[in-house]
Amino acid sequence: MRDFNYYAPTEVVFGRESEEQVARLVKKYGGTKVLLHYGGQSAVRSGLLDKIARLLSEGGVEYVTLGGVVPNPRLSLVHEGIALCRREGVDFILAVGGGSVIDSGKAIAMGVANPDEEVWNYYLQQATLTRALPVASVLTIPAAGSEMSGNTVITNEDGNFKLGFGGPALRPKFAIMNPERTMTLPPYQTAAGVTDMMLHIFERYFTKDDDMELTTALAEATLRTIKTAVFDVLKNPNDYRQRAQIMWAGSVAHWGLLGMGQQEDWATHQLEHELSAMFDVTHGAGLAAIWPSWARYTMQENLRRFVRFAVNVMDVDNDFTQPEQTALKGIEAMERFYRAIGMPTNIRELIGRDITDDEIDEMARKCSHDGKRSPGGLKALTRDDMVAIYRMARG
Repeated sequence: MRDFNYYAPTEVVFGRESEEQVARLVKKYGGTKVLLHYGGQSAVRSGLLDKIARLLSEGGVEYVTLGGVVPNPRLSLVHEGIALCRREGVDFILAVGGGSVIDSGKAIAMGVANPDEEVWNYYLQQATLTRALPVASVLTIPAAGSEMSGNTVITNEDGNFKLGFGGPALRPKFAIMNPERTMTLPPYQTAAGVTDMMLHIFERYFTKDDDMELTTALAEATLRTIKTAVFDVLKNPNDYRQRAQIMWAGSVAHWGLLGMGQQEDWATHQLEHELSAMFDVTHGAGLAAIWPSWARYTMQENLRRFVRFAVNVMDVDNDFTQPEQTALKGIEAMERFYRAIGMPTNIRELIGRDITDDEIDEMARKCSHDGKRSPGGLKALTRDDMVAIYRMARG
């Protein structure tokens, strides 16, 4: 078992009408003037944005608003938010939405607190972050886990680069989670969100380390819970109990607990970031299109772990004489799960056409940073490995 430090400072307020506490929480963590950050029109149509604004005003908290966050959030809007916050004297970022809105809010928080540094330099690993404005969220889309993590991912439209960054200063102060606010999510968005949170667990679960039994067992229990809950909410979107399981699972998947004591991987996410940057696809769907090929390509690195996944998570019978066949059956069972919830299992299904060799080479070039980076813990992927996986994932 590896040594580890564990840090999870976010206060979670979970349940029906939990957003009623928003003004008290903002003031508790030092906010006096808030950037109310949100995405498209769903927060407006649902009435949630107006409710949050009213609660802030009634609680004596000033605010300004900035909408327009899109999936794979853009650096241009981050720059707009930084300028707005500096102009208006904002000292607290409140994101109302899902992971894209929270990630955008974190980037704005970095930029406002560090006026002498271009915010994109943090994502390029060319600057060290020591401070940021406090960030918090009212979560409406369970998926990314950004409401409790220190991570953020932003797309720079200049060159279509999608990069991530993380640090303790970006851990949200609080997360308000009302499962009722997720009941209007379209089925595709629900399924893509579930896929994203499951991949957050996979990136920690599929490791060469086999000694941290408690962490591994917690990961398996969370995966089984998600699998059951998603089918129930797809049948009945108003199932509060199972919406609550999914909402909490998204946070559990990514606040760090399920990786304690073992090496993490994150190669699938890095491969998918290039798909998102090139084709602007839904992140969870992109992960579903890549993971089966990554799994087949890397499973020999720890065949025992893939067998355990097949048996304990995907309910595959263990053929003790042929572990490779058991592992492959687990991957195939995961592909059937993706199809059952409406997710793709290859790139053709994801983008609606065949991907070209030139596009594959370009994604591998960017993902490997021109051959200078080899992401992955289970297997460190070279540029050639990336090309091979993308080709396997063609469909």
